[in-house]
Amino acid sequence: MGRWLLGPVAAVTEAWGEVRVHRTRVVLSLVGVFLAVFAMTTITAAGNMGRQMMLESSERSGGRAATLQVSAYPNGAVTADGADAAARVLRETAERHRVTWWGLVSQGSGQMTVRFPSGAQLVTFSAVDPSYGTMHRALTDQGRFFTAADGEAFSPRLVVNRAFADQLGGFDEQVPPTVVLGGDRPVTATLVGVMEVPYSDPSMPAAYVLNSAAQAWGLVDPSTSGPPSLELWVPDADAEALTAALQTEVQASLPGYSVSAYRTDFGQDLGVVDAILAYGVRGVGVFALVLGGIGVLNVGLVTVRQRIREIGVRRSFGATGGRVFFAVLLESVAATFVAGVAAVALSVLLVSNFPLEAVLPAGVVLQDVPPFPVSAAVEGLLAATAVGALAGIVPATMAVRAKVIDAIRY
Repeated sequence: MGRWLLGPVAAVTEAWGEVRVHRTRVVLSLVGVFLAVFAMTTITAAGNMGRQMMLESSERSGGRAATLQVSAYPNGAVTADGADAAARVLRETAERHRVTWWGLVSQGSGQMTVRFPSGAQLVTFSAVDPSYGTMHRALTDQGRFFTAADGEAFSPRLVVNRAFADQLGGFDEQVPPTVVLGGDRPVTATLVGVMEVPYSDPSMPAAYVLNSAAQAWGLVDPSTSGPPSLELWVPDADAEALTAALQTEVQASLPGYSVSAYRTDFGQDLGVVDAILAYGVRGVGVFALVLGGIGVLNVGLVTVRQRIREIGVRRSFGATGGRVFFAVLLESVAATFVAGVAAVALSVLLVSNFPLEAVLPAGVVLQDVPPFPVSAAVEGLLAATAVGALAGIVPATMAVRAKVIDAIRY
């Protein structure tokens, strides 16, 4: 086994020795390769972060991939009994399919009277289940989103937008503010969090309330809000088949209702963005690598011409054409590989320690910062090695074709 390794190790050692001898020229020729690999890996890592920001933003509005929504509306007038029956069917459907993450939601379809210090005001609210926070990446500016324990509280819990909290004098997580909700059965509600409420005017008060609290305290008026919708977070591979099954089952269970089942997340659209980004980055990287490879090729040709006498002496002492070819080729490969390692190391150092909060727009938060993509580092090293191999073929071929007697006379 040692004899098999001796040849390659000796060839690599010899190649690295020649690189060191001609280090000035080699370094100058490798600047292009270094910058190309650095740009490829860094842009790929930055692209992953950009994609993650787009993904998190889309998940807050449309849900995680894949989020399905089932809506059922009566063909006639909406009644309290009919809305309760529809909600019961939707719950049973979700439980029958054993979906882990699901919940009922009435997005911005209800209004409640809120007694602010400045006077009573009708406020639009969305009734949700605690699972909504996970399915939509609920990100609070202060406080928290609903938990399962909030459903067992003796009074409603609210998650409100900034305009709502400001009318109460702000939000203090240590001493959560309270507010009286009017109507036939006034009740004091407690604020547990402040966050942006999608599909609402940021300058107007808006809130989230749990479905259980909305029903218990009569905050939902079926005649105006209609039955809630069912949201389910399912595996992407099952989304299409499950959508069709939900449509059929709910429609059969609710005669006289118009039922629609559809996907609400943007997972498929993000796939198109990923493809465009990936091809764009690779296109720029390949162009830069080609330019860097031309520089390595030129230096290799000059170096072979200057070493033609040395090559001839080696051939006269019995060095085979294959040995000469691989020795010259490995010089180019070793140089570009080292340049690739240095470029990847610098890229990892820069991306891992980059202060994202200093460059992200106000209000934009990246919850799950993606790690440096290992695939980008591997691609960078492979690309650098491939460029070295391609750029070294021509000089290596020239070295092999050199005649011994002509090389000695040179």
